[in-house]
Amino acid sequence: MYELIQVSERSYYIQSPAKMGLVKLNDTEVCLIDSGNDKDAGRKVRKLLDANGWHLTAIYNTHSNADHIGGNKYLQGQTGCKIYAPGIECDFTQHPVLEPAFLYGGCPPKDLRHKFLMAQESDVQCLSKDHLPDGFETIPLPGHFFDMVGFRTPDDVVFLADCLSSRETLDKYQIGFIYDIKEYLSTLEMVKTLKAKIFVPAHAEATEHVAELAQYNIDKVNEVAGHILESCSKPLCFEALLQKLFTDYRLTMNFEQYVLVGSTVRSYLSWLKDAGELNANFENNLLLWQRA
Repeated sequence: MYELIQVSERSYYIQSPAKMGLVKLNDTEVCLIDSGNDKDAGRKVRKLLDANGWHLTAIYNTHSNADHIGGNKYLQGQTGCKIYAPGIECDFTQHPVLEPAFLYGGCPPKDLRHKFLMAQESDVQCLSKDHLPDGFETIPLPGHFFDMVGFRTPDDVVFLADCLSSRETLDKYQIGFIYDIKEYLSTLEMVKTLKAKIFVPAHAEATEHVAELAQYNIDKVNEVAGHILESCSKPLCFEALLQKLFTDYRLTMNFEQYVLVGSTVRSYLSWLKDAGELNANFENNLLLWQRA
């Protein structure tokens, strides 16, 4: 774990729970794509930098989930590097309590204020084209989170952040976290058409061919949507539906899974309602969901 793996002349990734990208800007300066899930991840990155005699000039965050920005504060304090994040992700990175608050839908209890859902604050600027090194491109990847982006490096390596998961992860957890189902599916359809020397997803193996895995992710979304529709053949309130999904998919409920899967299921309900496939009715002061 935290092995530095070279995939092209200038581009590397760091093998970790959420893969980080590292790109050489010249003989001595590098930038990171994401920073890992906590201070300890930052320390391990710092050791890699020191071992190679590299100076970190900037961190480019793909999005603001805690496992991608957790090393920001430590690395910035150690190196003085700049940090950039796109759109709304910049606000969440500046104010990390927004992530558990968003997931919970209110002031989050202490059970949700931990490093897996709430990173430390860091001094971050909103990403623009002017902040990118020469030859870098951003690739909009909305859906998983608000304004998530990927990056194409000058030597044609594409870092795909969290826009898709490995088959093993999907088969184990079934319902992957998604903020906007419609945008997520559109992003995956776009990713299927991309060409690159190599693709590096944060939660799947690096690969030269990504279309098949993107389709597997699409199929899983459609399967979950179909299961929700079938479950709502009779009126169900949200809590009863969530319980049924956890039971049917053999998932284990805890506070973290309650908010991650729960938020995702709410996103499915919004998408299906807007598509005219679900109705939402209020009865006896309960919001009930039923297949249209």
